[in-house]
Amino acid sequence: MSMKQLVFRNLKQNIQHYYLYVFALMFASALYFAFVTLQYDPALDAIKGGVKGAAAVRTGAVLLIVIVAIFLLYANTLFIQRRGHEIALLQLIGMTKRNIFLMLAAENAILYYGTLIIGISMGFAASKLLMMILFKIIDIPVKASLSFSGRALVQTLIVFSVINVFMMGMNRLFLKKQTIVSLFRTTSTTEAKHVSVWNMVVGMAGIVLIGSGYGISMKLFSSDWKSVQGLFMAMAFILGAVIIGTYLFFKGTISFLFHLWRKRKGGYLSIDDVLSMSSLMFRIKSNALLLTIITTVSAIAIGLISLSYISYYSAEQAAQNYVAADFAFTDKKDAARFTAALRSHDIRYRETMIDVIETPTDISMILDIADQSRLQFQPSAATLSVISDTSTGRIDVKPGEAVLTGYQDILRQFLPFKETGMIRLEANGRMVPLHYLGMKKDYYVNYHFTHGMPTVVVDQTMFARLQKETDPQMKKVHIGIHLTDETNIERADQLFQRMEFSSIADSRLIMSRYQKQTFGLIMFVVTFLGLAFLVTSGCILYFKQMGAGEEERPNYTILRKLGFTENDFFTGIRQKQLFYFGVPLLLGLSHSYFAVRSGWFFFGTELWTPMLTVMAIYTVCYSLFGMLAVRYDKQLLREAL
Repeated sequence: MSMKQLVFRNLKQNIQHYYLYVFALMFASALYFAFVTLQYDPALDAIKGGVKGAAAVRTGAVLLIVIVAIFLLYANTLFIQRRGHEIALLQLIGMTKRNIFLMLAAENAILYYGTLIIGISMGFAASKLLMMILFKIIDIPVKASLSFSGRALVQTLIVFSVINVFMMGMNRLFLKKQTIVSLFRTTSTTEAKHVSVWNMVVGMAGIVLIGSGYGISMKLFSSDWKSVQGLFMAMAFILGAVIIGTYLFFKGTISFLFHLWRKRKGGYLSIDDVLSMSSLMFRIKSNALLLTIITTVSAIAIGLISLSYISYYSAEQAAQNYVAADFAFTDKKDAARFTAALRSHDIRYRETMIDVIETPTDISMILDIADQSRLQFQPSAATLSVISDTSTGRIDVKPGEAVLTGYQDILRQFLPFKETGMIRLEANGRMVPLHYLGMKKDYYVNYHFTHGMPTVVVDQTMFARLQKETDPQMKKVHIGIHLTDETNIERADQLFQRMEFSSIADSRLIMSRYQKQTFGLIMFVVTFLGLAFLVTSGCILYFKQMGAGEEERPNYTILRKLGFTENDFFTGIRQKQLFYFGVPLLLGLSHSYFAVRSGWFFFGTELWTPMLTVMAIYTVCYSLFGMLAVRYDKQLLREAL
């Protein structure tokens, strides 16, 4: 048999093992080529703001290729180890290591570059779709076009060729190091079949470390951490504790729990037990590092996608809070000019004018912080905006009382307020005490007046007194324009952008679009990187289960000869794959929840809907790889006889 015939025969025999690898490589190359095509697309010039479109996409492309490179190198290592028996037999019949390497290189070149060409073709076809998705997310009225980039093609070929060179170098090094005897043992794994006291200690340590990391993360941005150094140390401890705890969990906790389960069974195991938990018990420790990496990668992917989606999901609400109207002005002449333009275009509106007084306020008695001396400002003399209850139309405050409103979630973490207490406002050099009645989240004045701090609402009598006794320079006005029909917001915003104003003027739509453009672009890049994380980690777990299934094939054959049917095996197989794929997923979801929960308020105003949506979609996609693993085991069962 010639070398050419041997190469094609091996490809034909191994294609059933490579199909998911081919899919992952095809997906990765298509996604990378599409990203690089977007990077060179002039349509991205339409994205303005703090984050440039091309720079964001370029960063995503670099991170994507790092993910893909790690996956391909790891998958290549698994595949060549699985072919250890075949390589050893080829050496026994007289083939040199050089010829075997050339054979493997030829097989890989055909498979690798064939898949790469298909992937690039798919990426070219998908580049317009990705551009349309991006423009839809960031709400830019630009038409996407399908264009081929020669620079993107050259860059993709160079990058993936470099990865292929590293893969061939790994194969060459593997062949050089291995002997014929060692090649026959490349797929054999052994683990201790007893649980020692050390396993119990390791298992408990893993649970304690994960629990302590979760506990500190819940208080990460509370008043317990004042200095930057203390906050950094807390973050470092959380990261280290959770990752090390996860590794110890897979290394010792699961083995210990399995040991207790077997002891409870008294040695009487059903066929389902043998194929599921008993099989995993003697493999889980050797895969502890891999499962830890998969869990950590899943947690990072879910966490980053959740945070970016929280920012995007909260963009409109954040803009509403910032502007506190459809349009906001601080100068009456500017507001009059804009309202005249609205009337000339028959756009109906409602105008609210709120007088604002900025005055020193003592809030030290309502702050729920033990040591206020460590704060970055003086809570006994904080400058807050004060408005009258009659200007809100919804809040009724009696004389001698006050309500705080318009408070951001991020400040609530650093400045927790009590439910009741006393505050004091400065009037004519004297501090006037008021009963504090609580906090509301409604925003009534522009962010330029509040700077993220709450607004004090007092009764009209108290407000009139402050107006008489306060320096005129501290008196300002918030003029809010609220459209009667929201369908006119686009027309009104076009009028707003064509006009020039002498003072501060804000548009809710402009602010919302800016937020969506910035965070939408980040979400777009992070989501596809997370998808790459998902595909690569799922494929790696699937490949490991393929290897485990091949090792258990003789056991399947023996059990089939003893009279067990395929249906007798299916429950145990499903339980095994549910555990193998489910535990890293559940731990990843748990890790990401506590990570997002600890600092989500930095990114937006809504937590649960974005986070649960991301978790649900990730779980469904991840489960597909578990279903493929079950399908592969079923195929092994059918071939066992």
